[in-house]
Amino acid sequence: MNRTVTLEDLVYGEEDFRDHIPYEDAHGKRRWIYPRKPRGRFHKYRQIMALGLLGLFFTMPHIRWHGQPFFLINIFERKFVILGQVFWPQDTHLLILLLLIFFVTVILFTVAFGRIWCGWTCPQTVFMEMVFRKIEYWVEGDASAQRKLDRQPWNAEKIRKKSLKHALFIIISLLISHTVMMYLVGRDKVFELVTRSPAENWPGFLGLVTFTGIFYFVFSILREHACTFICPYGRLQGVLINPDTLVVAYDFVRGEPRGKLVKGEKAEGKGDCVDCGLCVQVCPTGIDIRNGTQLECVNCTACIDACDEVMDKVKKPKGLVRFASLAQIREGRSFRFTWRMAAYSGVLLVLVSVFFTLIFTRNKVETTILRATGQLYNETSDGKISNLYNVQVINKSFDSLRIRFEMEGLPGVLKSAGHGKEKVIPPQGMLQEVLIFEVEKSQIPQLKNKIQLKLITSQGILDKVSTTFLGPPSKIH
Repeated sequence: MNRTVTLEDLVYGEEDFRDHIPYEDAHGKRRWIYPRKPRGRFHKYRQIMALGLLGLFFTMPHIRWHGQPFFLINIFERKFVILGQVFWPQDTHLLILLLLIFFVTVILFTVAFGRIWCGWTCPQTVFMEMVFRKIEYWVEGDASAQRKLDRQPWNAEKIRKKSLKHALFIIISLLISHTVMMYLVGRDKVFELVTRSPAENWPGFLGLVTFTGIFYFVFSILREHACTFICPYGRLQGVLINPDTLVVAYDFVRGEPRGKLVKGEKAEGKGDCVDCGLCVQVCPTGIDIRNGTQLECVNCTACIDACDEVMDKVKKPKGLVRFASLAQIREGRSFRFTWRMAAYSGVLLVLVSVFFTLIFTRNKVETTILRATGQLYNETSDGKISNLYNVQVINKSFDSLRIRFEMEGLPGVLKSAGHGKEKVIPPQGMLQEVLIFEVEKSQIPQLKNKIQLKLITSQGILDKVSTTFLGPPSKIH
C-alpha cells in the first residue's frame, strides 16, 4: 500500500469545499440536507445514550428530594435547585463555580475527544437526530424517498405525509416546551397553568406558546444551522483541538489514492477507499469527512458506521473512518495524555474540590439584614429612638428551624412586626421579617452604632449578622 500520501496532498489539492458551506448552493440559497438513515454499532450506542438522556430530561422535573424538585432553575424567583440542594442569590458564587466546572469539563473533553459533546449529549443533536429525524424517516421514508416527496407536486400523498409529520413535530415541541417550563417554574405551576384558562395567566400561556414555536422552528426548519451559525462551540474547536485530539477522522494514509472498485480489475496502486460516497450521504451536516476535520462535523459517527459496512462488503479491515488523532494517522503512534489535557484536568480538579468544600461547609442559614431605606431613625412618643430593619433568613437545611431574634450591642427592646416571638422556617425555605429596635436616648453613645442581630435556637446561637443603629448621641441631649 502506498503510504507516502499526506493530508495536504489529499485535502489542499481541491479546496472548493472550503469556499462554501455544504448546505448552500453556488447562489447562496439553502440546499436541504437529506441524510441517509444511519445504522451500525455506533448508532446503536448513540440510541442507548439518547434514551437515557431523554428519560432523564422528561423525568427530572417530577422527581422530589426532601420536598424539593431534583433540578429547578427558577430565574423568576431567583431560586435554583440542583440535585435537591437549594441555591439562593446569596449562593451566586456556588452557581458560578458549577458553571465553570461544566465549561471546563466540556473543554477538557474537546481537547481530548473533539466535539463528542455535540454528537452524543447536546440536546440539539439528541432531539434532532433521535426524535425529529426518526419521525421524518418513519413518515416520509429514507433520504431518496424524502427527496422525491419534496420534488413532487402537492397531491393527497404529499399533503397526508407532510401534515402528519408536522403535526407530530408540533406535539413533540409542546411536550418539550412544557418540560422546559417545569425546569423554570416547577411542575406544580405548569400543571396549574395547563388546567386553567389562559386568561388567568397570560404570561405563562404566552411563554409556553413561545417555547413551542422556538422548538418547532429549530427542529423543523433551522436544523443544522443551529450548530454551525448560532452555537459558538463549533468555532471554539479550532482553538481547542490539536494533532493529538481524538476526532472522527479519515485514514488518508490507508485510504488514498481512492478509486472506484471495478469487478475483475486489480486494485494495485489504490488505497482502501472505494469512493462510494456513503460517508457523505449519511452525514447530517452534508460534509465529506475525507476532507479532514471541519467546523460542521459534530462527531456523530454516522460516517464510521457507513464506512465500516462498506469495508465489510469489500473484504477490507474496518476503521478507514474511525476515532483517531491526526498524529495517530500520520505517525502511527497511540493516543497520549498531553500537557494541555493535564492542565485542564488540574483546573477541573481544583474547581470540583472548592465547590464541594463550600457545599459541605456552608452554614445552615443565610441571614441578611438591611436598614429600611428612606429614613435615619424615628423618635417614639415616649422619647425612645427606633430603627426599622428588613431581615431575610434562608434555611438551607432539610429540617424545620424554630428561631427567635435578639439584638446585642446596645440595651434596647427588639420588636417584630409579625405575630409571635418564635419563628418557624420550613426546610429549604425563607423567612422575611420586619424588626423594630428601640433604645433610650440616653443609651446612644454616637450617631452610628454597631450592633449585631442574633438568631437563636434551642441549641444556642445559630447565626450572627452585623448592622448599625442610628440615633442622636446622648451627649447632645
